[in-house]
Amino acid sequence: MIRTLPGSRGYMLGYRVYIALFYLFLFAPLAITCILAFNDSNFPSLPWKGFTLEWFTADTLERVGIFHDQNNLKSIWVSFQTAFFVSLLSLLVGTMGAFLFEQEQFRFKQGLYFLALTPLVIPGVILGISLLLAANSAGLFVEERLGIDLALLRPSFWLVVLGQFSFITTFVLLVVSARLRKFDPTLEEAALNLGASRLDVIRLIVIPFLKPALIGAGAVAFLMSFENFNTTLFLVGSDTTLPINLYLQVRDGSTPVINAISFLLIVGTSLLAVTNLLLSGQTTKA
Repeated sequence: MIRTLPGSRGYMLGYRVYIALFYLFLFAPLAITCILAFNDSNFPSLPWKGFTLEWFTADTLERVGIFHDQNNLKSIWVSFQTAFFVSLLSLLVGTMGAFLFEQEQFRFKQGLYFLALTPLVIPGVILGISLLLAANSAGLFVEERLGIDLALLRPSFWLVVLGQFSFITTFVLLVVSARLRKFDPTLEEAALNLGASRLDVIRLIVIPFLKPALIGAGAVAFLMSFENFNTTLFLVGSDTTLPINLYLQVRDGSTPVINAISFLLIVGTSLLAVTNLLLSGQTTKA
């Protein structure tokens, strides 16, 4: 139905109810998780037994808050490091790929562009298993033929970085390419006619134009890496990321410290999203 046309009272009521239920479905679980982070109970679920901050600050034999939980703090730090390197590599390679695919003379562009998109449609479980088998096979080959044991080809921190990088780069490529298609090539031609080098054009004209896309793609790449589970599960070594660590705790039974971690992640992600929105808006206006 065309929204600009007047509707019946029943239609408008149903429309509002649908919107309310839709957002309730999205945010009710998050709200409940945040509330239970302050529940004075030894179990991460209802009933409500009073307000407490102990799941954040406690350091006793009975309760250990997130700020004193070395296991979870270490996994958060590992996830942060992983997300940092993945977003950095993805921005670098994805941006260069966007420049490459925007070249008119690039041969086999359509076929290679299609291949670049395949990591996005492959399930994360399949991608993780494939990367693990490929790395193990390559590691065995190198060890048998050259007698060298490459830690990179075993489940480890850097294998997780490479695994996440393999599909997050595609997302960066799409975002930067979409922005690059709006670039006016006459600006580049004018700069070249005025004596600027190719590097100067990219550094002083193209990169500032791509800044909103780079900020947005970098932020989303960081978040995608930080919360990734499917691919990471098969590639992680002794240093587990936060999603893997939380999965192990939930599987074996845990305390409401999980809710406290979730609360901090929700707040942190929301702040990052708002910051990214503000920075992108300011860059666009500039």
